[in-house]
Amino acid sequence: MKKIKIDAFRLLERVKKEKPLVHHLTNWVTIYDCANIVKVLGASPVMAHAKEEVGEMAGIASSLVLNIGTLTVDFVEAMKIAARAANKKGIPVILDACGAGATALRNEKSFELLRECRIDILKGNASEISRIAGEDVRTKGVDAAQTKNNLVQTAKALSKEWGCVVVVTGKEDIVASKDKFYLIKNGHPRMSEVVGTGCMATSVIATFAGVCRDLALAAVAGLVCFEISAECAAKKTSGPGAFKEKLFDCLYFLDKKAIDRMQRVEG
Repeated sequence: MKKIKIDAFRLLERVKKEKPLVHHLTNWVTIYDCANIVKVLGASPVMAHAKEEVGEMAGIASSLVLNIGTLTVDFVEAMKIAARAANKKGIPVILDACGAGATALRNEKSFELLRECRIDILKGNASEISRIAGEDVRTKGVDAAQTKNNLVQTAKALSKEWGCVVVVTGKEDIVASKDKFYLIKNGHPRMSEVVGTGCMATSVIATFAGVCRDLALAAVAGLVCFEISAECAAKKTSGPGAFKEKLFDCLYFLDKKAIDRMQRVEG
């Protein structure tokens, strides 16, 4: 692994210019923040979940987010309808396996979505991704639990198994595809003190994926922009409430100079 520079600002500019429509079937706890973070980037969020309209909505979207944070059986059925419509259109589908490893239902529905739809980007924290990989791990609700496996090897193996980009978020983020691998070392510990930063990261990734066919690069660029903004917000605040508010502002005003100077990516 060696330090590399990616042109994340170029993709950020594309987002602002093209304004992709990012369709969400997402976590009710964080839905407002997810919509806001997409809007801050200059894109358009839509939070449509009814079975009667999700297929039609996915048909006009640029990317699709599926987040099982507050799943029900009916909600997952709507996700399948939306994902199949997205697959038919050829837009990327991003699955956030939020809470996988916490209950049997979450495990079962994560695998159902992977088996029955084409998932283009699979995202989760260390324990969520480890559970999808088959490790006997118990996620602490939606917070990461300790794992025993090598996350780099796990991400690469899952990418090969499911034919998708795999994103593992944590102190260092891992992005793996069949032929590419990245390590992102941006971010700030305060992100773990605010509910919703993981879900927001998924929405950011989906936004960048809506304008870039190289989905691994889109994931890296999105995380770099989001996590540099978190670093900037942490410098300007002293507590989690103010940090969350400032995070939106820092992402909104993020410029090329800051991205090029602050990004810490290996590949």
